[in-house]
Amino acid sequence: MTREERLRESLKRRYGKMVAAASKGPGGPGPGGPGGPGGRGRMAAQQKVKPKQTGETIKRIMAYVLDEKPRLIVAVICAFLNIASQLGASYMLRPIINTYIAPADGSPGDPRGLAGALMFMLLVYAIGIVGTYVQAKLLLTVGQNCLKRMREDLFNHMQTLPVKFYDTNPRGDLMSRFTNDIDNIGNMLSSTLISLFTAALTIVGTLSLMIYTSPILTVVTVAVVPFMLFAARKIAEFSAKYFAKQQSSLGAINGYIEEAVTGQKVIKVFNHEQTAMDEFNILNDELRANQMKAQFFGGLMGPVMNFSTQINYTLTAVVGGTLCILRGFDIGGLTVFLNYSRQFNRPVNEISMTITSVFSAIAGAERVFAVMDTPSEPADDEDAYAPERIKGDIVVENVSFGYTPEKLILKNISAYAHPGQKIAFVGSTGAGKTTVMNLLPRFYDIGEGKITIDGVDIRHYNREVLRNNVTMVLQESHLFSGTIMENIRYGRLDATDEEVISAAKIASADSFIKHMPHGYHTVIDADGSNLSQGQRQLLNIARAAVSKAPILILDEATSSVDTRTEQLIQQGMARLMSDRTTFVIAHRLSTVRDANAIMVLEHGVIIERGTHEQLLEMKGRYYELYTGKAELD
Repeated sequence: MTREERLRESLKRRYGKMVAAASKGPGGPGPGGPGGPGGRGRMAAQQKVKPKQTGETIKRIMAYVLDEKPRLIVAVICAFLNIASQLGASYMLRPIINTYIAPADGSPGDPRGLAGALMFMLLVYAIGIVGTYVQAKLLLTVGQNCLKRMREDLFNHMQTLPVKFYDTNPRGDLMSRFTNDIDNIGNMLSSTLISLFTAALTIVGTLSLMIYTSPILTVVTVAVVPFMLFAARKIAEFSAKYFAKQQSSLGAINGYIEEAVTGQKVIKVFNHEQTAMDEFNILNDELRANQMKAQFFGGLMGPVMNFSTQINYTLTAVVGGTLCILRGFDIGGLTVFLNYSRQFNRPVNEISMTITSVFSAIAGAERVFAVMDTPSEPADDEDAYAPERIKGDIVVENVSFGYTPEKLILKNISAYAHPGQKIAFVGSTGAGKTTVMNLLPRFYDIGEGKITIDGVDIRHYNREVLRNNVTMVLQESHLFSGTIMENIRYGRLDATDEEVISAAKIASADSFIKHMPHGYHTVIDADGSNLSQGQRQLLNIARAAVSKAPILILDEATSSVDTRTEQLIQQGMARLMSDRTTFVIAHRLSTVRDANAIMVLEHGVIIERGTHEQLLEMKGRYYELYTGKAELD
C-alpha cells in the first residue's frame, strides 16, 4: 500500500462514506465528507449524498418566510405594480407604432403625438421602478430577518443538546453549518427569492398579453418551453447531488483546518507538517472536484437556456413575419409580441438559472435542519425536584454505564460521599474515572443502578437546579473572550468584585493577575492564548471557587501547574472544600493523600477503596502505584 493509499484509508476511517466514493486518478475527487478531523466517521450517518427531502426542506424554509406576512403582502402589491407597468408600457408600443410611426393607412407619422405617448410610457416605467425598489428592499429585509431567526433557532437548539452530541460531532463541521450553509440559504432568500417571485408574476402576465395579442404566435413560443423545462430538470438532477457533496466536503475541510490550527504545536513537534499538507490536499481535491461538478452542471443551465431562447425567438419572428404578409397581422402587434417573447423567456431562464443556488441552499438547509432535528436533552419531569439548596450527600449505587450499549465503561460501581468529604478516584487511563464525573451532573443518564443526592435520584432532579449545585474544574481549561474578572465571574454571575478577587486568592491566581497590564480588567485573547497553561487553569479553579455549588468535581485540576503552585492551590482548595462534597480525579497521588476515601478503578470496576494509609497497608494496586512499582498508564 502506497503512502497516499494509507492516507486515504486513514481519512476514510475518520470521515466515513465520502472518502469511499473518492476517485484515485490524478485531478479526480479526493476524500472528503461529513464531519471534521477527529470525527472518525461519526457524522457519516447524518450526511446525505444528495437532498432527499427537498419538499419538506422547502416547506421549513418557507415557514420562516411566512412569518414576515405584512412585508410580503406589501412586496406582492409592489411586484404586481412593477409587472403591470412593464407589461403595460411594452404593450403601448403597438398603438404607438400603428398610430404615430407607421399608420396602417399609409399616412405620415405624428411626431408630436409620438412625443406625448413616449412621455406617458416613461411615466408608466417610472412607477414600475419605484415598485421594484420597494419590493426589492422589502424582500431583502424578509430574507435577512429569516436568517436571523434561523441562526437564533439553531444556536438556541444547540444549547439544549446533550453533551454526547458535542462529544460525537466535530466542531469544524458544526461551525460550517453556522457559516457556509446558512450563508447559502441567505443568498437564496436575498436574491433568488426576489428573482423567482418576480419571474413567476412576469410569466403569468406576459403569457396573458401574448394570448391577447396573437394566439398563434403564443403557441409557437410556448411550444419550446417543455424542452427548456426538461433540460433544466435533467441538469438540476445532476447538480443537486454535487451541491450536497460540496457542502459536506466544505464542512470536512473546515473541520480539518480548525483542528490543524488548534493543534499546530503538536503537528510541529512531531514533524507532521508534510502529512498534514498531504491530507489537506486530499480533502481539498475532493472539495475542488465536487465544486467543479456542481458549478459545471449549474453553469450549464445558462447556455442551454440561452440557446433555447434564441431558437424560440427565431421561430416566433419567422412565423410572425409570415402572418404579417399572408394574414394582415399588424407590424405593431409583431413588435410587441417579439418583445413579449423575450420577456417571457427571460423569467423562464432566470428560474432555470436559480436552480443552482436553490439546490445549494437546500443542501445547506438540510444540514442545518439535521442539527435542529437532533433530540434535545429529555425534558424534566413535570414535578421535577427543585430544592433551593442541595446539601451534597451523594450515594452511587450499583451503577453500570457505557457510552454505547455494547461496551460498558462502569460495571456495578458503588460509593458514597457526605458533605465536607473528599473522595478521590485513581486508576489507569480509560478505567472510567471521568465517566463517573460525567454522570453526576447528568451529562449522560445512567443505564443501570442509580445515583442519589440528598436521598433523591438525580434523574428526578430539575437539571438546571442540579447543575447549579455542581461545579467542575476540568483537565482541559477553557476561557471565554473577555476580561479576567468576567471569566472568573462565569462561575456565578451575581458574584461581586470582592468575591471574585477572594476566589482568585483561594486559587493562588491573585498574584499573577495583579501583574497583568490591567489587572482583573485585562482582556483575555481567544481561549486565553495570551496566558500560560498554568495561569489558565488557575483561572478555572478561581471560577469554581467563586461558585457556591456544594458539589465540587476536580478532574486533574492541578495537572497543568508546577509543584510550588500546586502546593499553594492545595492550601486554598482545602479551605474551598471544607463545606463541599468533593470528587477528585488525580494522577499525582500526592494530591489525594488527605482524601477521606480513595477509590482505585480498573476496567470500570472498583478494585480497592480506603484511606491513603489503609490502601498502603493493603499493598495492592494503590501501593504499587504510590511506591512506583507500577505506573498509571
